Amino acid sequence: MPLPRYKQINTDVTPYYHCISRCVRQSYLCGRDARTGINYEHRRKWIQDRLHKLSQAFAIDLCAYAVMHNHIHVVLHIAKGRAEGWTMDEVLLRWRMFYKCPPVVQRYLENFDSVTLDELAELKSLSVIYRERLQSISWFMRMLNEYIARRANKEDECKGYFWERRFKSQAILDEKALASVMAYVDLNPIRAKIATTLSNSHHTSIQYRLNAKRSNKTPKFLMPFSDSHYKNTVPLPFAFTDYLQLITDTMNAENNNDTCKVPKLPNRLLSKLGMTKENWQLVTSNFETLFTGPVGCPEMMENFARCCERTCRPNVANAQRYLS
Repeated sequence: MPLPRYKQINTDVTPYYHCISRCVRQSYLCGRDARTGINYEHRRKWIQDRLHKLSQAFAIDLCAYAVMHNHIHVVLHIAKGRAEGWTMDEVLLRWRMFYKCPPVVQRYLENFDSVTLDELAELKSLSVIYRERLQSISWFMRMLNEYIARRANKEDECKGYFWERRFKSQAILDEKALASVMAYVDLNPIRAKIATTLSNSHHTSIQYRLNAKRSNKTPKFLMPFSDSHYKNTVPLPFAFTDYLQLITDTMNAENNNDTCKVPKLPNRLLSKLGMTKENWQLVTSNFETLFTGPVGCPEMMENFARCCERTCRPNVANAQRYLS
């Protein structure tokens, strides 16, 4: 039986989470279905656009994402303190981007002086609920998946489930796990052979970052790296130049036909992370296989399980073996 969400997500321990949604029966979400010949490639942009819009409204940052043929990967960062700084009006406006609000909310946003004291108390109560939802991964993934399911079912002229009923979430507990899962997500389309380079890996966060870099712009929908020029924003704990060099060389190493020799990888970020080249390549190509629950150093995994009141001890053997 799947664990309840409160045992999988705990922002007091970590703000980072890797989430995966898969289509029912592994049916095609995007791309061209070889069996039927139908092309669903345009749906990938639906998902990317929706992710960007959600990141604008929620107190949740996009660290990485990849839209695959029958599933999607997202690495999210919950910016918990950010939502607490929003005014009531800002919370209501953000929520209205996605849902039709009660009449009292609509009337208030059109004319702030049109509500009574009792209605103002109701608005404050609603804003508390909306504020909590706007920093919830469950609501983020719900708003993503419901929108895509309705739109795809309308296009297919059918009803029923489009996604598996639950999305998978993994707590990412330290820098090693964060860099590894981001690299795993960014390189996923290349390993699946739906792209050949990072630049032509369409509808992924790494392509979006590279396009922004070429245009000398900032990728405004994504969480910045530590070497960015964003102000008043908590960045990812490593530099984009180091990360890009590492995943580029990782990709090239995997494409190297000489399996008897481990190709050279840059040492700067790996040295900071404290991982060997062999373990890095293994983890970033088999992340989902090696880790099915929270990922990080054994002490962090134990602490996460304790804080989430999980009765089963997390499997720390792979973390001890490979995140080193």
